[in-house]
Amino acid sequence: MKTKAQKAQEIDSTKELLSENQSVIFADFTGVSFEHLKKLKSELKKAGATFKVVKKRLLKIAFKTLGLDFDPTQFESQVGIVAIPGDLSSGAGIAYKFSKSLAKEKKEFKFLGAYEIPERNFLNAEQFLAIAKLPSREVLLAQLVGVLSGPIRAFMYVLQERSKKMVETK
Repeated sequence: MKTKAQKAQEIDSTKELLSENQSVIFADFTGVSFEHLKKLKSELKKAGATFKVVKKRLLKIAFKTLGLDFDPTQFESQVGIVAIPGDLSSGAGIAYKFSKSLAKEKKEFKFLGAYEIPERNFLNAEQFLAIAKLPSREVLLAQLVGVLSGPIRAFMYVLQERSKKMVETK
């Protein structure tokens, strides 16, 4: 059992983590081995995100002291948080891919929801998964460029064929 000083220190570190980041993902990590969590932490570190296990009661206190109206004790299982410095979509894909890789090994890493700190908005698990399944920003921009360049490419092809016909008729 932790002492009061240890609990206060954990609350302070959680408050600091929450204040430095814009989004938090809540996940149930029951049954996931330490080695798998270590792998998740290394993947998240590449994106600047972090994974931390916090007692729900201490997490509730950290939210309350930051002035955020959210109660993580509503979750029935253990809670691990993924703190993301940017918007939710930047770290959601990494966490979702990790959960899919664990599903192949018949282990479950279940998402409980997400919280966007600046907007003070809680997303349930279904809403979070809809965001997590989206392609990354770079992929979406590449798709947009492809869509926009398609008509231009087709127009250039038409002009090229027209110029060939003009040359043949002379």
